[in-house]
Amino acid sequence: MSHYYRLVVSCPDRLGIVARVSNFIAGHGGSITEASQHSDLEAGRFFMRYEILADSVGMPPEALREAFAPIASEFEMTWALTDTRQRRRVVLMVSRETHCLVDLLYRWTAGELDCDIAGVISNHEDMRGLAEWHGIPYHHVPVKADDKQAAFAEVQRLVDDARADCVVLARYMQIMPPELCQRFQGRMINIHHSFLPSFAGARPYHQAHQRGVKLIGATCHYVTEELDAGPIIEQDIHRVSHCHTPDDLVRFGRDVEKAVLARGLRWHLEDRVLIHGNKTVVFA
Repeated sequence: MSHYYRLVVSCPDRLGIVARVSNFIAGHGGSITEASQHSDLEAGRFFMRYEILADSVGMPPEALREAFAPIASEFEMTWALTDTRQRRRVVLMVSRETHCLVDLLYRWTAGELDCDIAGVISNHEDMRGLAEWHGIPYHHVPVKADDKQAAFAEVQRLVDDARADCVVLARYMQIMPPELCQRFQGRMINIHHSFLPSFAGARPYHQAHQRGVKLIGATCHYVTEELDAGPIIEQDIHRVSHCHTPDDLVRFGRDVEKAVLARGLRWHLEDRVLIHGNKTVVFA
């Protein structure tokens, strides 16, 4: 199976970036199989993602990074070059709602998510059988109201021991402490059961029902210290009417949540999400 190098770039916008990068790749015999660019005219920022057939380059990623570094410096780039053979290690966190975890595990076993799931962490025992049936280590870390610090210290230890590249809150119903948010900035993904920024916090579908909305939705976003306010990766909606009860909204919402989370995680794993401030550019 072919493998690829992914070059992801963010830098101040100026003339000649595409030409310089493309000529560099061509000069090393590289075949570009996918190319995406975006200029943010308001921010004066340029974003780029290239997929390069690795065998066409004829050098390991370390050598290619070293060769590219002078161009990156010249254009003041924030950049990364990854090798698709290096699978990301993902830790899933969940409480008692099963739908997102079940969906991610199904997609993982079906080969839709190119990663290794290194473990499942939960503040309840409910999902142990499901995780272990998939051959995934399961860690029960109770979160006591009077000693949350100890619980999250254990979570951090487990995540570190798993050598996780990414943490996914698949309906993990605890607020992450600032230290973990900072440690995994841009690498911790949450699914919020609301079309943010509306109805942040708890019981958003009930809030939406009381407001009489005609659309409900879900939001996949990166976790920051500010609750439900991190950079948004993906959103989707479902139409509702006056006939629907809060339970109906919850039921509809589950379908939206699992689809939005799966897309967001997949795009993250494929280096399609570039963060700039509290916004994202998504080359989906």
